[in-house]
Amino acid sequence: MEAKVSIIMGSTSDLSVMEKAAEALNGFRVPFEIQALSAHRTPAQVMEYTRSAMSRGIKVIIAGAGGAAHLPGVIAAWTPLPVIGVPVKASISIDGWDSILSILQMPPGIPVATVGLDGALNAGILAAQILAVSDTELAERIIAYKTGLEKKIVHANHELANVRYEYKTN
Repeated sequence: MEAKVSIIMGSTSDLSVMEKAAEALNGFRVPFEIQALSAHRTPAQVMEYTRSAMSRGIKVIIAGAGGAAHLPGVIAAWTPLPVIGVPVKASISIDGWDSILSILQMPPGIPVATVGLDGALNAGILAAQILAVSDTELAERIIAYKTGLEKKIVHANHELANVRYEYKTN
């Protein structure tokens, strides 16, 4: 089995966030690899790993980082593949805004699709949706997943109908 998505995080301290992307991909049966690489501490390895991604069969890269959060942008500079950035609220973070803005505000020509703070689940889903453009079986699994989300809300509204308050009208 050859990986189609690469999940890269700045350090293993980001794993509690980034594992949500892995869980999403695993649930959609999308092969992936997962690595810890730092734009600041291992820049040569980031360059080498990213430049070889396409030749290794990678189609999408998910990159998560906190603080200055340069990793997704550095990766996007080294590859023509789509990069999804996950801002991580790190211990050194300024409420996560530093990470969000570092990933979101990329210069022209170096796009990074950015999900919300600690939004690795959405990054995993987005990566699967990108792959599903050319994979009808994967597209069917995503449709089933989204149908399940719809059913959860419909069920929740049925339960809310039974919640009683003196001035509730529905």
